[in-house]
Amino acid sequence: MAETVSTCTVDGCKIAYHSAGAGETILLVHGITTYSFIWRNIVPLLSGSYRLISVDLLGCGDSDKPLDVPYSLPQHAAILQTFITKLALGPLHFVGHDIGGGIGQVFAIKYPELLSDLTLINSVGHDFWPVQPIIAMRTPIIRQFAMATLDIGAFRLVVRRGLYHKERLSKELMDLFWKPMKTREGRRAFLHFADCLNNCHLVEIEEDLQRLATPTHIMRGDADVYLSAAISEKLHRDIPQAKLTRIATGGHFIQEDEPELVARELLRFFWRD
Repeated sequence: MAETVSTCTVDGCKIAYHSAGAGETILLVHGITTYSFIWRNIVPLLSGSYRLISVDLLGCGDSDKPLDVPYSLPQHAAILQTFITKLALGPLHFVGHDIGGGIGQVFAIKYPELLSDLTLINSVGHDFWPVQPIIAMRTPIIRQFAMATLDIGAFRLVVRRGLYHKERLSKELMDLFWKPMKTREGRRAFLHFADCLNNCHLVEIEEDLQRLATPTHIMRGDADVYLSAAISEKLHRDIPQAKLTRIATGGHFIQEDEPELVARELLRFFWRD
């Protein structure tokens, strides 16, 4: 089915999203350093049975990039709550990667009535994050250096390290990753996003997660060098009856490494196999 690109205005800000397929809704939420493109190999594998909504978080992709609004996990969750309500999408399957998984945890605690289930893919969690190179971006001198000198070559090393299948780092993929960084506005928004990240927003909901009734699936690429296995393992222990899936050949950007495996495991979970 053809994919459409649309926008929804939330609190005066334009939120961009891609839509494909029909049926129950799956909301795909990316992390930092990416935007909706990261799901492009997953969407065709699921759109025959589901409606896929790939959103660009505030400050990312084609969404607005204000610098006077916090890009914190609770703020993103609140924006998505309004987004889902305005478009009458819920209850839905929430699939979050990286920071998107952290947003999903906050969302599940605050707005459980809008969820059918929650999938966390290579997710942040607890107090085991942020990690390098995000931490460095908070240091003023590093921020200025990044604004002035960050080039596609340096960024390429970050992306390559996040892949298990290094040969998949094509020019097309790098162009997609690099697109927001080509402009000063995009770089400033990326650094603002990094500066707003605070693990206290997940630490403070740890007890709530232990009472979470929303069916939860934790998916980990075991070759993820950015987020440790301890995060997925603790989430699995803490969230009641959570399912844990491990994919040996998945790096941090597992959607690029193993799209077919990711799609298969999502379907198994949605069908409660």
